[in-house]
Amino acid sequence: MRSNITFGTFFATLDFSPQDLISLLQIFFSMLIMTGFILGNFANGFIALVNCIDWIKKHKISCADRILTALAVSRIGLLWIIVFNWYGTVFNLPFYSSEVSTTVYMVWIVNHHFCLWLATSLSILYFLKIANFSCLLFLHLKWRAERVVIMILWGNLFILVCHLTVLSIDAKMKKNDYEGNVTWKTNLRDIMHLSSMTVFMLTNFIPFTMSLTAFLLLIFSLWKHLKKMQLSGKGTEDPSTEVHVRAMQTVISFLLLFVIYVLAQIISIWRPQTLQNNSVLMLCEVLGIVHPSTHSLILIWGNKKLRQAFLSFLWQLRCWLKEKK
Repeated sequence: MRSNITFGTFFATLDFSPQDLISLLQIFFSMLIMTGFILGNFANGFIALVNCIDWIKKHKISCADRILTALAVSRIGLLWIIVFNWYGTVFNLPFYSSEVSTTVYMVWIVNHHFCLWLATSLSILYFLKIANFSCLLFLHLKWRAERVVIMILWGNLFILVCHLTVLSIDAKMKKNDYEGNVTWKTNLRDIMHLSSMTVFMLTNFIPFTMSLTAFLLLIFSLWKHLKKMQLSGKGTEDPSTEVHVRAMQTVISFLLLFVIYVLAQIISIWRPQTLQNNSVLMLCEVLGIVHPSTHSLILIWGNKKLRQAFLSFLWQLRCWLKEKK
């Protein structure tokens, strides 16, 4: 039997106005935002703290730990920017002018860029360190894995400069009030906005493709390793298999969360004026904070040193709570 009751009539019976519903959504999404903010700051702060303490004790730090630490610091900055932008846009704070919004967006782009490329470099480093291929080119890159990662990190700075240049031109086009034909002015602004979105897509597509390629090659390397182990009669349970699986879990979690994150950002950036104070915009902001917080928790569990430190922290916390009782 088909029901004639709609969401509008349902909320009308509850005496909810559209403004009350929006206010409830703002409160609900704000709670989700703050939950992700707290978890993300804890996870990323924990990663940075453990690696820094280990660096001080041993007077040296591996390339992977350096990338993890830099990634954690970048994500802490990204989380603060997301929360600041959330309260500025959703709650229409008086100080959050168009100039402030543009500055925040520029800072977000820089943090987003470093978070993305550091995570991509980590995926490539895992691939070069763990995968096994007899190709001479791969062996050449494997022996120089740290140098390859450093070159990638330096090379992406050129992409960042190009992206910021296009964004600054787009911001000036929006700010300046041009004289002349209104249609021409509107078309010119639309072209610059489209160019900005195209650059944003490219800057995200390149590292995503690199991480996806690393993941697929890790699967192929694992398949070859398992086939070799079966032929030798040694079974499939060995340290190399476990390392392959953990690396693949880290990379695939990054890819899945990154796709959700980028899609949310594209929706919110494409037409921000039409989504102002809209539930779609608020949902995109919530999805945007999932990636830098959740993936860091996965990194902790996938890294042996971080996992042991985290379990030790939980055990000490449990003992402290018992003493308090």
